[in-house]
Amino acid sequence: MMIKSKSRRWARSVLNAALVIFFYGCAASELYAQNGPDSLPQLSESEAEWVADQIFNNECARRMDCLTSWNAGEDFPSLGIGHFIWYREGQQERFVESFPQLLAYYVSRGEQLPAWLAGLPGWESPWSDRQTFLEARQGAQLSELRAFLYDTRATQTAFIMQRMEESLPKLMQASDRPEAVQDLFYRIANTSSPYGMYTLIDYVNFKGEGTALSERYQGEGWGLLQVLEFMLDNPPILDDESALLEQFAAAARAVLARRIANAPAERNESRWRDGWNNRTFTYVP
Repeated sequence: MMIKSKSRRWARSVLNAALVIFFYGCAASELYAQNGPDSLPQLSESEAEWVADQIFNNECARRMDCLTSWNAGEDFPSLGIGHFIWYREGQQERFVESFPQLLAYYVSRGEQLPAWLAGLPGWESPWSDRQTFLEARQGAQLSELRAFLYDTRATQTAFIMQRMEESLPKLMQASDRPEAVQDLFYRIANTSSPYGMYTLIDYVNFKGEGTALSERYQGEGWGLLQVLEFMLDNPPILDDESALLEQFAAAARAVLARRIANAPAERNESRWRDGWNNRTFTYVP
């Protein structure tokens, strides 16, 4: 009941946050208003709500208890609708940490963090291991954190959308085909609204930009850059909108299969293959 009663307010918050992002800066505003092949499309209120809800479903099956998770086989918790990674003090991993960036985004928007969270030195994860985290799941701190993350889903969605928008310069800088990457990025963004935007937003949140050198197995990445370059390496890229998104989804599955093949055997990443593949199927209308 509470979820239904808040859905419209959440949708409006998501839309407002998205508009702030898409109209940030005078030059960017003019570009987006044109809504041409070199711009990002605007999302309607219902489209923004759908994108946000789809991300929540992808990561948490819309379950509130999933907002504070620590997956078996991983050495860090994953929090919020985007399952943002959070490292403890001194921890270094190959995956890009994102939860402290989200906390900084809350603060930049003037949103108040739970007192215990705001007071953590360096905003570092306080749990030493998965067992300690699981034992604390029903405690006051994690219960408060889940409620906070549920009530601020719109802010998290805006953060995810901003990350996608800001990814393009990174992709272009990291590629030896920057103009081709840019053209394909915008073509996908403007495809079958809101699916094109959702595809880019979700994949960047799901597997990253693909520009971090630490996110590699045997020299091969698995982020958005690798998916776009896989498409460029396997032409022709089709003009039909549904076919273009099908090509993206197929390329994503190929890149993820390569990641699984390259991963250290002890990680047993093949156990995630079906779930990862199923996620890519949501990119096609």
